[in-house]
Amino acid sequence: MDRRAMYRLYHRSISMPEPSQKLSFLEKTGYSVGDAAANFVFMTMILFQSNFYTDVFGIAIGTAANIILFARLWDAFFDPLMGVMADRTNTRWGKFRPWILFTALPWCVCMYFAYSTPVGWSTNARIVYAAVTNILLMTIYSANNMPYSALGGVMTGDMDERARLNSYRFVAVNVAQFIVGGFTLPLVAKFAGPEHNKQRGWEITMGIWAGLCLVLFLITFLTTRERIQPAPRQKSSPGQDFKDLLGNSPWAVMFVMTLVHFAILALRGGAYYNYYHYYADKAALYDWLQALHLTAPAVAPGTQAPGGILETLGYIVHGEKSQATDSNVADVANSIINMLGTGVTIMVIIGSPFLSKAFGKKAIAVAGFALTAISSATLYLMKPVDVSGMITITLITSAVYAPTIPLLWAMFADVADYSEWKTGRRATGIIFATIGFALKAGLSLGSASFLWLMAMYGYHANQDQSPRALEGIRMCSSIYLAILFAVCTGLLLAFKINKRMTLQIATDLAGRRKMFGIQSAPGDAS
Repeated sequence: MDRRAMYRLYHRSISMPEPSQKLSFLEKTGYSVGDAAANFVFMTMILFQSNFYTDVFGIAIGTAANIILFARLWDAFFDPLMGVMADRTNTRWGKFRPWILFTALPWCVCMYFAYSTPVGWSTNARIVYAAVTNILLMTIYSANNMPYSALGGVMTGDMDERARLNSYRFVAVNVAQFIVGGFTLPLVAKFAGPEHNKQRGWEITMGIWAGLCLVLFLITFLTTRERIQPAPRQKSSPGQDFKDLLGNSPWAVMFVMTLVHFAILALRGGAYYNYYHYYADKAALYDWLQALHLTAPAVAPGTQAPGGILETLGYIVHGEKSQATDSNVADVANSIINMLGTGVTIMVIIGSPFLSKAFGKKAIAVAGFALTAISSATLYLMKPVDVSGMITITLITSAVYAPTIPLLWAMFADVADYSEWKTGRRATGIIFATIGFALKAGLSLGSASFLWLMAMYGYHANQDQSPRALEGIRMCSSIYLAILFAVCTGLLLAFKINKRMTLQIATDLAGRRKMFGIQSAPGDAS
């Protein structure tokens, strides 16, 4: 077969889906809950893992940083290997669905043990345990999530249907993030009991989340189907693909931007936990929760707490304001603020396609990151008792940052289009694989950097912090984040694919395909 014929056959295979590739509501929902399950690990990792190792597991802050750094870097390097294995899997269930099924139970087991604390073990033994369980969890995460991501591309060839599938997936992801950010800490405090045994609280809570993940993965496996068979590939070598990448300046910008961006998210998650648990005044948090009717008298020893859904979820703070320091007040307040921010994020993201269509993805992303840098910096101005100000800044930050979330992923696809436009070869896989590497490397560096900074400022877990440590917590929660968001803004300004170029690329690629007798799939070129 000559090159022109292969080119025509390849593009027909991706651009002319069969009408039967429409997905039912059940299948779209079933697929989406798989990513919801993944976010029970991902968001716990982002929001709580650093502090779990230092404040609950009880290992030194520098050791915790190294464990997290190594495990996530291993995860980043393992992703491409996992992609190669999944591409070469052939079963009666398809290439990708079997990985979701066969990793479901190991996922849940590793998830539970990664947040369990061995009792009576030596310090060195516990360090080895933490490192091994974290590496195993990250390995299982890749073995499940990489095939899951690929599954969305083979369920249907209809581009509009894929867009709808991703919208379902986004809703499911945010619901999971809402649950993890809003309910984990109150449940941990509840199951810790009057003895404040947070090790037990984490084990029970993560056991609940793990069981839920198992159910969600089974639903994904049972309700989805693989319909798209591998298409003939254009002739190119891995060396040529990497050469194309190095000559692709938009890819270079997005690679570095992704590295910095996800380092921010990891750093921010750990910093905000410390901000509300050590810097924010617990008496002021108590007053705020009391205004929300989430406080109640202390429960006498041997007496069962009153019933009710809020009590069951651990959302009631028992005791007087004078006892707030030793209560779950910071856990509840931090969780509610997480949920408020996520709620605003969801509402604003709904309108992001309209903003993109009007101004272009790059313009909205630049504005979003610049405003987020400003709003993040203002958190430094808050005094420990300024709870209303903290909440207001959180809501503003969520609102201005929210439109960037879906647009950045669309910009990665623009990079793939740019590559094809410049070279005549499409290399979507390697572009997304390298961006995925930057994402996970950024997460590892962000979490480790947070712990290194805390060590530098003299942070000590479960103690009243020194003025220098409190200053470090404030800086990590505001100024350092603002600087990194500003770096992202500068990188996005250097990203040369603006709305005008995106339209030109889409028009030129459509013309090329029309020249070969290929019908382009409809899409948003904004």
